[in-house]
Amino acid sequence: MSSMPVPSFRVASVSPPRSKVSRIHGVADPDPTGLLALETPCSSSVFAIDAAANAEATMERATASTVDQRFGKALEGLWIAFQPIVAWGEQRIYGHEALVRTTEPTMKSPLAFFDAAEKLGRERELSRAIRARAAAVAPPEGARLFVNLHASDLGDEELYSPHSPLTRVAERVVLEITERMSLDHVDDLDARITKLRSLGFRVAVDDLGAGYAGLSSFAQLEPDVAKLDMSLIRDVHAKPKKQSIVRSLQRLCVELGILLVAEGVESREERDTLISLGCDLFQGYLLAKPGPAFPIPDWT
Repeated sequence: MSSMPVPSFRVASVSPPRSKVSRIHGVADPDPTGLLALETPCSSSVFAIDAAANAEATMERATASTVDQRFGKALEGLWIAFQPIVAWGEQRIYGHEALVRTTEPTMKSPLAFFDAAEKLGRERELSRAIRARAAAVAPPEGARLFVNLHASDLGDEELYSPHSPLTRVAERVVLEITERMSLDHVDDLDARITKLRSLGFRVAVDDLGAGYAGLSSFAQLEPDVAKLDMSLIRDVHAKPKKQSIVRSLQRLCVELGILLVAEGVESREERDTLISLGCDLFQGYLLAKPGPAFPIPDWT
């Protein structure tokens, strides 16, 4: 039986492509009608997309591997810098905040360090390492150690263990919980805060005035200490509205029995204005930059 005629919609001037086998070995062309050639553009597109996807996946794996290696080095080179918090009226050091640093050059910024931990799913590992390093250096007699906690750290059972490094010095530790993150997703928040207090920890609200939940964290945490966000401190001497906010927060803290720390003080004008507004606990570059244990404040 004779084959059916091939539809005449092909461009006559273009010869049907021959397979690699036929070109090399001279065997019969497997597509004498050219019908298979009609699929070539589509097939090429699919192959190109697959190749691009494979290349992208390979690059992502290589990038993840590089980030993982750098994060591992950053974790090995983790060290703690300390910045004093001073009681200005008494000219004494009230405490020191523990701040994350690393010798790994690609993660000098703490933000880059934390971003890498998040991408790799190793936030808890980093948080535990920070707490252990901070606990390993005892602050001067009478001074408290301020250690930052992310809201998600409240779900880490290691934090509540009586055998954890930080719990062993809990009587001197103030846990700073940032107000920038919502506490609503933390299960059994009240019970967890009660447990931390029973272990000897004090609790602080960090970044007050710049946060996700406003003053609701006061009701949720009932903190011992609140730290004003530096955005309220910057140029406070020249900003009457900021002065009103700081004065109101200071009065609220006095009423609730909460100590208020002005964080990020960088000039004498800011410090003197804050004193006039009723503040006495200060932290910032004016007094001392973060450094190895333990920087001496400038009292001038």
